[in-house]
Amino acid sequence: MQITYFGYGSLVNTRTLGAEATPVAGTLDGWRREWRAWWRADSASQRPGVCTLTVRRDPQSAIQGVMVSEPAARLAVLDAREKRYVRVTDGIADAFSCDARGNPAPDGAFLYEADTEIRHKGDDDHPILQSYVDCVMAGFHAFWGEAGVRRFIATTDGWDAPMLADRMAPRYPRAQAIDAGLLAFFDELLATEGVRYIPA
Repeated sequence: MQITYFGYGSLVNTRTLGAEATPVAGTLDGWRREWRAWWRADSASQRPGVCTLTVRRDPQSAIQGVMVSEPAARLAVLDAREKRYVRVTDGIADAFSCDARGNPAPDGAFLYEADTEIRHKGDDDHPILQSYVDCVMAGFHAFWGEAGVRRFIATTDGWDAPMLADRMAPRYPRAQAIDAGLLAFFDELLATEGVRYIPA
């Protein structure tokens, strides 16, 4: 048995997927990304909380991402990775169109959306992790090049949240080694969004 789900953030970076995962690039109509999901502060380490990506329904929007299929045995691992997010199946398969011909999404395809209790805008106590953004944008670049990274930024709300400059000492557990030139490109694009950095 297989599960199929739409990845719109870090799941687009295939280096973060399971060995048997098969991603198909495409577009999901009727949804928009936003930085609006809090993870609570870790009192033991004195680290601040974190603001991560989620999505919301928006009939005027469409987002690029990947429809991933992998063995159903991986569902528990995926649920643990996406804890505090809920699986949404309603309309996901029909809303997806792949970059190649056809629509490969089966009935039962789902995405993860942050539950209502953690839906808050990022702030100084819950910043966006730069290492997380780097991982996400590297995934978009691998599929769609520079245009894909630009589109990711344009179809994501919440860039007014502060960003924790943790690139040199990543807090994101799936941080990736990324070419310095590509990181400079990311920084250049985010500068146009007026992103405010806070020290790690």
